[in-house]
Amino acid sequence: MIKLQEVFKTFYLGKHSGRKLQWQTTLGHAVLKAEFKEGKKEFQVSLFQTLVLLMFNEGDGFSFEDIKMATGIEDSELRRTLQSLACGKARVLIKSPKGKEVEDGDKFIFNGDFKHKLFRIKINQIQMKETVEEQVSTTERVFQDRQYQIDAAIVRIMKMRKTLGHNLLVSELYNQLKFPVKPGDLKKRIESLIDRDYMERDKDNPNQYHYVA
Repeated sequence: MIKLQEVFKTFYLGKHSGRKLQWQTTLGHAVLKAEFKEGKKEFQVSLFQTLVLLMFNEGDGFSFEDIKMATGIEDSELRRTLQSLACGKARVLIKSPKGKEVEDGDKFIFNGDFKHKLFRIKINQIQMKETVEEQVSTTERVFQDRQYQIDAAIVRIMKMRKTLGHNLLVSELYNQLKFPVKPGDLKKRIESLIDRDYMERDKDNPNQYHYVA
Protein backbone atom coordinates (compact mmCIF):
# COMPACT_ATOMS: atom_id res chain seq x y z
CA MET A 1 0.00 0.00 0.00
CA ILE A 2 2.85 2.38 0.79
CA LYS A 3 4.30 1.81 -2.71
CA LEU A 4 0.93 2.64 -4.25
CA GLN A 5 0.59 5.72 -2.06
CA GLU A 6 3.98 6.95 -3.28
CA VAL A 7 2.94 6.40 -6.92
CA PHE A 8 -0.25 8.42 -6.40
CA LYS A 9 1.63 11.11 -4.44
CA THR A 10 4.07 11.58 -7.34
CA PHE A 11 1.15 11.79 -9.79
CA TYR A 12 -0.90 14.19 -7.61
CA LEU A 13 1.95 16.61 -6.80
CA GLY A 14 2.93 16.57 -10.49
CA LYS A 15 -0.57 17.89 -11.30
CA HIS A 16 -0.89 20.33 -8.37
CA SER A 17 2.15 22.34 -7.31
CA GLY A 18 2.29 23.88 -3.83
CA ARG A 19 -0.16 21.41 -2.32
CA LYS A 20 0.35 18.88 0.46
CA LEU A 21 -1.16 15.39 0.35
CA GLN A 22 -2.22 13.95 3.70
CA TRP A 23 -3.69 10.46 4.07
CA GLN A 24 -6.63 10.04 6.45
CA THR A 25 -5.96 6.37 7.15
CA THR A 26 -8.83 6.03 9.65
CA LEU A 27 -11.32 6.70 6.82
CA GLY A 28 -10.06 3.88 4.60
CA HIS A 29 -11.64 0.43 4.30
CA ALA A 30 -10.88 -2.84 2.54
CA VAL A 31 -12.70 -6.02 1.55
CA LEU A 32 -10.97 -9.18 2.77
CA LYS A 33 -11.78 -12.71 1.62
CA ALA A 34 -11.59 -15.45 4.25
CA GLU A 35 -12.14 -19.20 4.35
CA PHE A 36 -13.90 -20.96 7.24
CA LYS A 37 -15.15 -24.49 7.82
CA GLU A 38 -18.59 -23.34 6.68
CA GLY A 39 -17.20 -21.79 3.48
CA LYS A 40 -15.94 -18.47 2.11
CA LYS A 41 -16.88 -15.04 3.47
CA GLU A 42 -15.99 -11.44 2.65
CA PHE A 43 -15.43 -8.77 5.29
CA GLN A 44 -15.67 -5.02 4.80
CA VAL A 45 -13.24 -3.69 7.39
CA SER A 46 -11.21 -0.61 8.36
CA LEU A 47 -7.51 -0.26 7.61
CA PHE A 48 -6.60 -1.15 11.22
CA GLN A 49 -8.88 -4.20 11.17
CA THR A 50 -7.25 -5.21 7.88
CA LEU A 51 -3.73 -5.02 9.36
CA VAL A 52 -4.75 -7.19 12.31
CA LEU A 53 -6.62 -9.82 10.27
CA LEU A 54 -3.84 -10.18 7.67
CA MET A 55 -1.53 -11.33 10.49
CA PHE A 56 -3.60 -14.51 10.74
CA ASN A 57 -2.33 -15.57 7.30
CA GLU A 58 1.00 -16.16 9.07
CA GLY A 59 -0.34 -17.98 12.16
CA ASP A 60 -3.45 -19.06 14.05
CA GLY A 61 -2.83 -17.16 17.30
CA PHE A 62 -1.10 -14.02 18.57
CA SER A 63 -0.87 -12.11 21.85
CA PHE A 64 -1.90 -8.47 22.24
CA GLU A 65 1.80 -7.56 22.43
CA ASP A 66 2.59 -9.51 19.22
CA ILE A 67 -0.14 -7.67 17.30
CA LYS A 68 0.90 -4.27 18.70
CA MET A 69 4.54 -4.88 17.75
CA ALA A 70 3.71 -6.13 14.23
CA THR A 71 1.12 -3.49 13.26
CA GLY A 72 2.44 -0.41 15.08
CA ILE A 73 -1.15 0.64 15.81
CA GLU A 74 -1.49 3.08 18.74
CA ASP A 75 -2.53 1.35 22.00
CA SER A 76 -6.11 2.63 22.43
CA GLU A 77 -6.87 2.23 18.70
CA LEU A 78 -5.59 -1.35 18.78
CA ARG A 79 -7.75 -2.23 21.79
CA ARG A 80 -10.85 -0.88 20.03
CA THR A 81 -9.91 -2.71 16.81
CA LEU A 82 -9.47 -6.04 18.62
CA GLN A 83 -12.74 -5.46 20.50
CA SER A 84 -14.57 -5.11 17.18
CA LEU A 85 -13.05 -8.35 15.86
CA ALA A 86 -13.30 -10.50 19.00
CA CYS A 87 -16.03 -8.99 21.22
CA GLY A 88 -18.62 -7.68 18.75
CA LYS A 89 -21.43 -9.38 16.81
CA ALA A 90 -19.14 -10.84 14.11
CA ARG A 91 -16.41 -12.60 16.13
CA VAL A 92 -13.78 -13.48 13.54
CA LEU A 93 -11.23 -13.84 16.36
CA ILE A 94 -11.56 -15.61 19.70
CA LYS A 95 -10.18 -13.74 22.73
CA SER A 96 -8.67 -15.54 25.68
CA PRO A 97 -9.59 -14.98 28.45
CA LYS A 98 -13.15 -13.99 27.51
CA GLY A 99 -14.38 -10.48 28.37
CA LYS A 100 -15.57 -7.22 26.84
CA GLU A 101 -12.33 -5.31 27.48
CA VAL A 102 -8.95 -6.00 25.82
CA GLU A 103 -6.12 -6.36 28.34
CA ASP A 104 -2.33 -6.51 27.85
CA GLY A 105 -1.97 -10.27 28.36
CA ASP A 106 -4.87 -11.33 26.11
CA LYS A 107 -4.40 -13.90 23.35
CA PHE A 108 -6.30 -13.98 20.05
CA ILE A 109 -6.86 -16.98 17.78
CA PHE A 110 -8.51 -17.31 14.36
CA ASN A 111 -12.13 -18.48 14.67
CA GLY A 112 -12.31 -21.28 12.08
CA ASP A 113 -15.87 -22.11 13.18
CA PHE A 114 -17.15 -18.59 12.37
CA LYS A 115 -20.72 -18.61 10.97
CA HIS A 116 -22.88 -15.85 9.54
CA LYS A 117 -25.98 -15.82 7.34
CA LEU A 118 -24.53 -13.11 5.06
CA PHE A 119 -21.73 -13.64 2.54
CA ARG A 120 -20.34 -10.09 2.87
CA ILE A 121 -20.20 -8.77 6.43
CA LYS A 122 -19.33 -5.24 7.55
CA ILE A 123 -17.49 -5.24 10.87
CA ASN A 124 -18.02 -1.84 12.53
CA GLN A 125 -15.32 -0.22 14.63
CA ILE A 126 -16.05 0.23 18.34
CA GLN A 127 -16.70 3.91 19.08
CA MET A 128 -14.16 5.62 21.31
CA LYS A 129 -15.38 6.41 24.81
CA GLU A 130 -14.82 9.91 26.13
CA THR A 131 -12.52 10.10 29.14
CA VAL A 132 -13.69 11.97 32.25
CA GLU A 133 -11.38 14.87 31.29
CA GLU A 134 -12.84 14.99 27.75
CA GLN A 135 -16.40 14.94 29.12
CA VAL A 136 -15.59 17.84 31.46
CA SER A 137 -13.91 19.73 28.61
CA THR A 138 -16.93 19.19 26.34
CA THR A 139 -19.34 20.36 29.05
CA GLU A 140 -17.24 23.49 29.66
CA ARG A 141 -17.13 24.30 25.93
CA VAL A 142 -20.92 23.94 25.62
CA PHE A 143 -21.44 26.13 28.73
CA GLN A 144 -19.06 28.81 27.38
CA ASP A 145 -20.71 28.73 23.94
CA ARG A 146 -24.17 29.12 25.49
CA GLN A 147 -23.01 32.09 27.56
CA TYR A 148 -21.90 33.83 24.34
CA GLN A 149 -25.26 33.04 22.72
CA ILE A 150 -27.20 34.44 25.70
CA ASP A 151 -25.07 37.61 25.75
CA ALA A 152 -25.55 38.11 22.00
CA ALA A 153 -29.33 37.64 22.31
CA ILE A 154 -29.60 40.15 25.19
CA VAL A 155 -27.59 42.77 23.30
CA ARG A 156 -29.61 42.14 20.11
CA ILE A 157 -32.95 42.57 21.93
CA MET A 158 -31.85 45.66 23.89
CA LYS A 159 -30.37 47.29 20.81
CA MET A 160 -33.72 46.92 19.05
CA ARG A 161 -36.02 47.80 21.99
CA LYS A 162 -33.73 50.40 23.68
CA THR A 163 -35.64 50.15 27.01
CA LEU A 164 -37.18 47.01 28.47
CA GLY A 165 -38.40 45.61 31.79
CA HIS A 166 -36.72 42.54 33.29
CA ASN A 167 -39.67 40.16 32.83
CA LEU A 168 -40.22 41.21 29.21
CA LEU A 169 -36.52 40.80 28.45
CA VAL A 170 -36.49 37.30 29.98
CA SER A 171 -39.64 36.40 28.01
CA GLU A 172 -38.02 37.57 24.75
CA LEU A 173 -34.89 35.54 25.55
CA TYR A 174 -36.90 32.34 26.09
CA ASN A 175 -38.49 32.89 22.67
CA GLN A 176 -35.13 33.33 20.94
CA LEU A 177 -32.84 30.79 22.67
CA LYS A 178 -32.91 27.25 21.31
CA PHE A 179 -31.72 25.52 24.51
CA PRO A 180 -33.08 25.29 28.09
CA VAL A 181 -31.80 27.94 30.48
CA LYS A 182 -32.57 28.83 34.10
CA PRO A 183 -33.86 32.32 35.05
CA GLY A 184 -30.92 32.64 37.48
CA ASP A 185 -28.43 32.09 34.64
CA LEU A 186 -30.14 34.79 32.54
CA LYS A 187 -29.95 37.18 35.48
CA LYS A 188 -26.19 36.53 35.80
CA ARG A 189 -25.64 37.28 32.10
CA ILE A 190 -27.69 40.52 32.39
CA GLU A 191 -25.57 41.57 35.41
CA SER A 192 -22.40 40.77 33.45
CA LEU A 193 -23.50 42.97 30.54
CA ILE A 194 -24.38 45.80 32.95
CA ASP A 195 -20.88 45.51 34.47
CA ARG A 196 -19.37 45.70 30.96
CA ASP A 197 -21.46 48.79 30.07
CA TYR A 198 -23.57 47.20 27.33
CA MET A 199 -26.70 48.24 29.23
CA GLU A 200 -27.70 50.00 32.44
CA ARG A 201 -30.45 49.92 35.07
CA ASP A 202 -33.03 52.68 35.24
CA LYS A 203 -32.17 55.03 38.10
CA ASP A 204 -35.75 54.98 39.44
CA ASN A 205 -36.74 51.40 38.55
CA PRO A 206 -34.08 48.69 39.06
CA ASN A 207 -36.17 46.19 37.04
CA GLN A 208 -35.97 48.42 33.95
CA TYR A 209 -32.96 48.29 31.60
CA HIS A 210 -31.65 50.77 29.01
CA TYR A 211 -29.40 49.91 26.07
CA VAL A 212 -26.07 51.77 26.10
CA ALA A 213 -25.05 52.71 22.54
